[in-house]
Amino acid sequence: MPEANKGRKPAPTGLARAGLPDHGGNAGAQAPSPRWMGRFAGWLLLALVLVIVDQLTKAYFDSHLVYGERWHLLPFFDFTLLYNPGAAFSFLAGGQGWQRWLFTAIALGAAVLILYLLRRNTGQPLFCAALACVLGGAVGNVIDRILHGHVVDFLLFYWHDWFFPAFNIADVAITCGAILLVLDELLRMRRERRAASVR
Repeated sequence: MPEANKGRKPAPTGLARAGLPDHGGNAGAQAPSPRWMGRFAGWLLLALVLVIVDQLTKAYFDSHLVYGERWHLLPFFDFTLLYNPGAAFSFLAGGQGWQRWLFTAIALGAAVLILYLLRRNTGQPLFCAALACVLGGAVGNVIDRILHGHVVDFLLFYWHDWFFPAFNIADVAITCGAILLVLDELLRMRRERRAASVR
């Protein structure tokens, strides 16, 4: 009877359970849920922290070291100051300046895609942590390219006459994000295999 159903809340849709807005006609679920918004904001905050740490460390070494100078810390690790007009780990650093805008455009496009994926997958912690790391690193290096035309690198690993390309916190964040993405995919594949074996 209509009276018996009066006052009952409709059952949450699948999108609502996942913390995503329901656009299927339920007027009361049009707005994003607080839980969904909180998760999304949390991942954005992680990316922002990485950007801030990256920019602060770059500013510190750029103001305390002369270009090419090295502070010896360990037999295999130094702080240094190098400018990289290329991508991570000095990829395409020998270009004629065009790579500045190419990598800026690629990073901005990747940032838009990452924001979309974060919005759609807030309930997947490992996947979102990976995306937030990549986002923070990409934005950190984009800021350098837009402001200076190059990326500031200051972390240098070496062994005798062998040197790994200098890098920065943004590069570390991007690398960690890539590793987490691979790990997330491996775990997903393992879950699928287990589910298939139970059937």
